[in-house]
Amino acid sequence: MKIYLNRSPRSGPWGGGIKTVNKLVDHLSARGHEVVFRLVEDIDIIFCIDPRPNEFGELYQHFLNYRTTNKKTKIIQRVGDLGTHSKPELTNLVKQTLNLSDFFIFPSEWARDWIGFSGNNCEVIHNAPMSIFHENKRTSNISTVPKLITHHWSMNPKKGFHIYKQLDDHSKETGEFEFTYIGRLPETITLSQHLPPVGALELASELPKHDIYITASIEEAGANHVLEALAAGLPVVYHKDGGSINNYCNRFGKEFSSFDELLENLRDITSNYEKYKNEVLGYNVDNSDVVEKYIKIIEGDIR
Repeated sequence: MKIYLNRSPRSGPWGGGIKTVNKLVDHLSARGHEVVFRLVEDIDIIFCIDPRPNEFGELYQHFLNYRTTNKKTKIIQRVGDLGTHSKPELTNLVKQTLNLSDFFIFPSEWARDWIGFSGNNCEVIHNAPMSIFHENKRTSNISTVPKLITHHWSMNPKKGFHIYKQLDDHSKETGEFEFTYIGRLPETITLSQHLPPVGALELASELPKHDIYITASIEEAGANHVLEALAAGLPVVYHKDGGSINNYCNRFGKEFSSFDELLENLRDITSNYEKYKNEVLGYNVDNSDVVEKYIKIIEGDIR
């Protein structure tokens, strides 16, 4: 088949979405499919990674225009970011396409329900991390002073920086925990142990040096940061309004709704660390599994 992707492979320090695109292209090509990145003639499948314009200015409306004269062409839309973190234009665009694509792939049950999709022509396929995040996980006991970590490259307020500040202050005042933050911070927030954003290899090496992962982020459609933590073998304490995070982590940690509950849950995991650690060490998927599920849909009979 001739398959069009509206995002092309890239090398270098790109996020998990592009890494998945790279792998999808490799797997499709290995199976004998022709992968193209422009709307050329005789396309069988338009696989929409993102409905916004690509580097050639092609966006979702162009897919509809193409299909008016190419009736056999099917549109598969992978719904990634829903615009919940300050991108209302993306929220509106995804909602406008709900009755237009032939098939939808959602990264979480929360994303499907939040956007209001009610059709049967969809599948929920959880995101998964790159395989390198599985390579350095440790089975060791919890540290004498439990080591907590989180990482965010975005400075959107929904990442929960106020919670991280409270945790940092508590850790300094009591010595109960050690807390490390990797990534970007708003200018108004200062934390004791703050590392700048790092590449995937360095991050995959750093995460397993800690004991418990914390995320205060809310309304995440397909949160890659917690998947990287799970692959690194870390139990996760997460916000009750985390969105996809709740779908991804409900078997591998505990949720909180307040700072006091966060501390309570951290203490519970600390006291029962072997149980939580053994559960999360059973998490063994990576983005190759996701790509194979995508290909099964692409090669299937979409109606």
